[in-house]
Amino acid sequence: MGILWTILIGFVAGVLAKLITPGDNEPSGFILTTILGIVGAFVATYLGQALGWYNAGEGAGFIGATVGAIIVLLVWGAIAGRQRSTLP
Repeated sequence: MGILWTILIGFVAGVLAKLITPGDNEPSGFILTTILGIVGAFVATYLGQALGWYNAGEGAGFIGATVGAIIVLLVWGAIAGRQRSTLP
């Protein structure tokens, strides 16, 4: 049941991040949106533990996953925008 919650929360966090963050080069589709949210949760957990907001073994919640997904989207947009501008 835990993996299903992870997928569901990852999907909702990914959708919210895509709604909040504007951009053309966003990953689309159910699977990529879900992966975006799950990666966002990992990013938020890592940053939260590095900054001392979470203890070891604690993970980011829904809001943290959404913020992490927004960070991932901003980095994605910066990399994709840079690659697009260098192509002829």
